[in-house]
Amino acid sequence: MRTPRLSRRAVLAGSAATVAAAAVSGVVSPVAVAAPAADGSAYRWRNVVVGGTGFVTGVLFHPSVRGLAYARTDIGGAYRWDDRASRWTPLTDHLGWDDWNLLGVEAIAVDPAHPGRVYLALGTYAQSWAGNGAVLRSEDRGATWSRTDLDVKLGANEDGRGAGERLLVDPRDSDTLWLGTRHDGLLKSTDRGATWAAASGFPAKPSASGQGVMFLVAVGRAVYAGWGDGDGTPGTANLYRTADGTAWEAVPGQPSGTAAKVPIRAAYDTHTRELYVTYANAPGPNGQSDGSVHKLRTATGKWADVTPVKPGGTTDDGSADTFGYGGVAVDARRPGTLAVSTNNRWADVDTVYRTTNGGRTWTSLKDAAVFDVSETPYLKWGDDKPKFGWWIQALAVDPYDSKHIVYGTGATLYGTRDLKRWAPQIRGLEEASVVQLVSPPAGEAHLLSGSRDIGVMYHERLTASPARGMATNPVSGSATGLAQAGARPSYVVRAGWGDNGNGAYSNDGGQTWAPFEAQPDIAKDAPGPIATNADGSALLWSFVHWDGTKYAAHRSADNGTTWSEISSFPKGATPVADPADPTLFYAYDTDTGTLLASTDSGRSFTARADGLPSGDAQFKLVAAPGRSGDLWLSVKWNGLYRSTDGGVSFSKVASCWASYTLGFGRAADGADYPAIYQVGSMDTITAVYRSDDEAKTWTRINDDAHQWGWTGEVIVGDPRVYGRVYLATNGRGIQYGEPVR
Repeated sequence: MRTPRLSRRAVLAGSAATVAAAAVSGVVSPVAVAAPAADGSAYRWRNVVVGGTGFVTGVLFHPSVRGLAYARTDIGGAYRWDDRASRWTPLTDHLGWDDWNLLGVEAIAVDPAHPGRVYLALGTYAQSWAGNGAVLRSEDRGATWSRTDLDVKLGANEDGRGAGERLLVDPRDSDTLWLGTRHDGLLKSTDRGATWAAASGFPAKPSASGQGVMFLVAVGRAVYAGWGDGDGTPGTANLYRTADGTAWEAVPGQPSGTAAKVPIRAAYDTHTRELYVTYANAPGPNGQSDGSVHKLRTATGKWADVTPVKPGGTTDDGSADTFGYGGVAVDARRPGTLAVSTNNRWADVDTVYRTTNGGRTWTSLKDAAVFDVSETPYLKWGDDKPKFGWWIQALAVDPYDSKHIVYGTGATLYGTRDLKRWAPQIRGLEEASVVQLVSPPAGEAHLLSGSRDIGVMYHERLTASPARGMATNPVSGSATGLAQAGARPSYVVRAGWGDNGNGAYSNDGGQTWAPFEAQPDIAKDAPGPIATNADGSALLWSFVHWDGTKYAAHRSADNGTTWSEISSFPKGATPVADPADPTLFYAYDTDTGTLLASTDSGRSFTARADGLPSGDAQFKLVAAPGRSGDLWLSVKWNGLYRSTDGGVSFSKVASCWASYTLGFGRAADGADYPAIYQVGSMDTITAVYRSDDEAKTWTRINDDAHQWGWTGEVIVGDPRVYGRVYLATNGRGIQYGEPVR
């Protein structure tokens, strides 16, 4: 199953939250951690456990410390491996709303001579609407950080994000660091990352559409740089080196054919003094159809082609076996022993090849692999067993254990200790981009979720990956809608992207599903949000293409057997059901700033309140649970509005100036109104808040150590547990908080 990640770019493309740019010399910004509040507002925050769910783009074992490793992700931050606990510790959760673009990690570097030092190059997008990159540096393995803002952009969620590492501590001098950028050449720091300047003498010239520096690797006391902007002309260099940190030259004798390819990764065998380089005809992770593996004997300058299998053959079913090569990792204990990975190999499925003789012969580890995904059942993707993986570009061999190999995929990190048995090595690492949350008022599960790439899940427990995995019948990728009948919580509907149908319903609270008997033709190409009325007798399905094109909504009164177009419903709007009255639906027309309502179970809509905020800001219309006509409207930069008459009129709530998303949970003891949870801004701080008095006053419930970048999609309280709240993030999964008691 393919799980493209490009959808995440679209959801953030219009954001105005950008990183405050500083000069390349930077401003050091130590991380501040807030102490628990004295007023009882202190919260404990944890991940709802799913296990991975995102693209692990890099894994780096520390060469000098047994059991120490780091991982990076394309949109979900960086992690440190805790060997005693056998789990990953997140290192970048302190990055807040204004720094959402820094949750993508372009590269990691460690200092072999100083085990406490670790460096992160951050920046998710290199587009004009995104903020500039930054470098974080730590002396205590990421427990605390200092920060330097750059005046260049990085692209941890752009094409080529599985390459690298693009950040390196110079092997001759621990105070010197190198940073390869996509569009601004090579940068150099001589004060351990505090300040940066363009590296003099680097001969390659970047282009606006190219990849720039793909990787930096130490080769003895020299530094080699892979270059991704070659034009394919025979003799064009895509590998450069410096022996003294000043003068750079193209590596001579680069193999025929590699000029038309992109160098993806490189690894150096210190025993044999050979550099291994993987190549592909595109930066990946998508779009690769050809590739190779070459090695350079650095002492003599002699190159050799050691490609395990040439792309372009034919599989048993006649499909073209096209792919590139991605990861490469040498065994620090055994000369001539290393592993490489294929990438974008859809016909015959990607694999990891291993050699013990410098690439003369190779063994595919996939052929004997036995997988145990019982801890993360979603990895079966609705099939009987998982496949070896896809988007395999992160690959590492433990320098203290030759049989401990890990590799990243588009959804997890697999590891083995015997080269045969594999299991996810992912505890603590959660990278889902979450877009839907429902907390049922009754039943086994306290939470249902919908995410990009992995669809809908039923969370029997918050501390274990859902036993049923992702929702099947049908299997779908990114979720676009998830709704529960307000007065009939056993009935749930969902919508999303999928090859076998996009809509489904459940009569057991989301445990099992059945596809709609039929669906509108547009559902395949533009599935959007879906709603069901209070008793589950009517469905409204809105349709929005990923490019933003809006289409007419459709209604079904027979559980999805037949559908009719609702011309009076504003195209592309999100339908909202009244939680108490099955005859009522609502919709907010963001183009005109008008609230529309239906009093005939969604057959027709008429305008009520108008003159409300409109445009391309973020809007969330939410109905208070158990109450008819009690509506709340979050408007990104215009605050919060409330209607108690079903949208006939709205009044602005004075207690906040910006509201991004809002939800409800169980009322506090003695209160007669549900607790309200909000991601919003009071004064100058964008944070997570709770109100126990109908939004008259708010209490901040997260702290500076728990911010998770962009959190404006959805928030919902638990209707059965006062104080518990579930928060969707764009790359750090589902966070849930509870008061410290």
